[in-house]
Amino acid sequence: MKSLIASVSLILGLLPTGFGIGAAHAQQTPTTVKKVPVHPTQSVAGKDLFREYCAVCHGTAGKGDGPAAAALKPQPSDLTQISKNNGGKFPELKVQHIINGEDQGPIAHGSKDMPMWGDLFRHMGPNPDAGTVRVFNLMKYIEEIQAK
Repeated sequence: MKSLIASVSLILGLLPTGFGIGAAHAQQTPTTVKKVPVHPTQSVAGKDLFREYCAVCHGTAGKGDGPAAAALKPQPSDLTQISKNNGGKFPELKVQHIINGEDQGPIAHGSKDMPMWGDLFRHMGPNPDAGTVRVFNLMKYIEEIQAK
């Protein structure tokens, strides 16, 4: 199972096809998403997890404007609007289910391009319970960044 998890890829970077060419040309060149193996972080703090695993698509502020966003269809959602879109209440369990890959939500991720972080986190060790802690901490951080 570990070898399977080691081969699971996630979206982490962009490769401009016109690398080394002027900025004006690079803006016109379509971007592609490079998939790389997932690596565990030392920290299980929600902010650190978000920065490592989510910001590339959702942006550092969670607004859906990360560097990989332009290459994705549909575009990543603005995570700062979850409470607003749910009558002013943050749906903790629903967000945890989406992170875990248990709930497609409003098909926000189209063809399920968002990795199932719950499975990946559970296989990062030191034990499967650490995956639950990572999902919970990530959900709490997303709750913290809700627009006021």
